[in-house]
Amino acid sequence: MTLRVEIFPADLDACVEFWTRALGFTVERDERGSDAPYVALRRDGVLVGAAARGPVADPGARVPPTGVELVLEVDDLSAERERVLAAGWPLDEDVTARPWGLTDLRVRDPDGYYVRLTSR
Repeated sequence: MTLRVEIFPADLDACVEFWTRALGFTVERDERGSDAPYVALRRDGVLVGAAARGPVADPGARVPPTGVELVLEVDDLSAERERVLAAGWPLDEDVTARPWGLTDLRVRDPDGYYVRLTSR
């Protein structure tokens, strides 16, 4: 089993910039110039599909407890933190040890999707 998620950003260019520069994904399919703009972004076994849509009325609806948290397990959380910061993206929450035994950080993409990078 692998994981594929679909998100619906208002700005595909900003979306691609975040997922590639800040999170290290690569563009697998790029249809930004089509009638139905879409980009597929991959890193290892994770595929993020991004289909262009208009802005949402309440960006806060995309974060917990009402929205979704996209959790990406990584081998080197410190390296991921440095990649995010080097790309100029602010952290929503810096590296924190959780009571359930994992360590993570949280960041939001340009459309407010909540992403947690966590140790394995």
